Amino acid sequence: MKLLDWYILKRFLQTYLFVVLVIVLVVVMIDYTEKVDNFHKNNAPGGKILLDYYLNFIPYWANYISPLMVFIATVFLTSRLAARTEIIAILSSGVSFIRLLFPYVLGASVLAVLTYFMVNYIIPKANKTRIAFEVQYINDAYTYSGRNVHLKIAPNTYAYLESYNNLSNTGYKFTLERVEGNQLKQKLSADHIEWDAKKKKWAVYDYKIRSIDGLKETLTPGVRLDTTLNLKPDDFSSDFNLYETFTRPELNRHIDLLRSRGADGVETYLLEKYSRDTRPFAIIILTIIGVIMSARKSRRGVGWQVALGFFLAFTYLLFFMLAKGIAESGNLNPVVAVWLPNAIFAGIGVLLYNTIPR
Repeated sequence: MKLLDWYILKRFLQTYLFVVLVIVLVVVMIDYTEKVDNFHKNNAPGGKILLDYYLNFIPYWANYISPLMVFIATVFLTSRLAARTEIIAILSSGVSFIRLLFPYVLGASVLAVLTYFMVNYIIPKANKTRIAFEVQYINDAYTYSGRNVHLKIAPNTYAYLESYNNLSNTGYKFTLERVEGNQLKQKLSADHIEWDAKKKKWAVYDYKIRSIDGLKETLTPGVRLDTTLNLKPDDFSSDFNLYETFTRPELNRHIDLLRSRGADGVETYLLEKYSRDTRPFAIIILTIIGVIMSARKSRRGVGWQVALGFFLAFTYLLFFMLAKGIAESGNLNPVVAVWLPNAIFAGIGVLLYNTIPR
């Protein structure tokens, strides 16, 4: 690497850190203003507000807005270099525009790799603490409201609950069916089931077991039966932003579990999984666009170029949120939804490169 590369790379990373710091501080102040009443109403301890919530809130937001902040930092730095005619001097010395991009892309690649590991392994662990705090001190008390719940808990076993009380960990009008091929082999019906925390098992009350063997049927009643099921009280607890608390391996396992049960809501977790893959690429794409659109000295000044950068950055965010919303409704493949904004802006980058004079 040449001295010029180190110069641009250093300025690029410094500008990025400065932009992230400023924006995150603004977000923290806005968030505190919005939630201070909840903190007081629910008697949240000051230590927990700082250590459990904001200490984990800051890295979450810093990572979440990282692609946009890289773009803003790129536009801000490059437009300042262009305003001081440094870009003209660099290009006049025989350095090609592609070569000029090298330190930017290198810096963006470093941030992209860091973002990938943060979003898949570090941030989810911090989110566990942050979201637990939100559930306890910010959100309203959670009550499971599902009705007529059907679950596939094993390859040939299906469970049904008419309703579930998450405060007492009790399910009502419970049935458990074992099917082989197209034939029902056994059906357990119970008035209710209750989680036994000491035994880590379900207690089934006032039950009847109907066993079918060809033309022969056997009915076995009982008062209480302790049993182990591929079902836990956590399956009925609050799933508020649950996808944000999973590391990459945990997210994959949860997706497999939902699919095996035939449960709804798999799209939300698939979107989270695939969006984590797209974020590093978004950083690189937006960095290149930022250099292309701000390398030319503007008569309107640096402020105009930075404002335009903010506009394009939030246009990207709007595209992403729109595609994500369509995918969550089941009308768009999750893979297509999360990659579509990157594909569109990559095309914009190619168009800008071929049309904007440098």
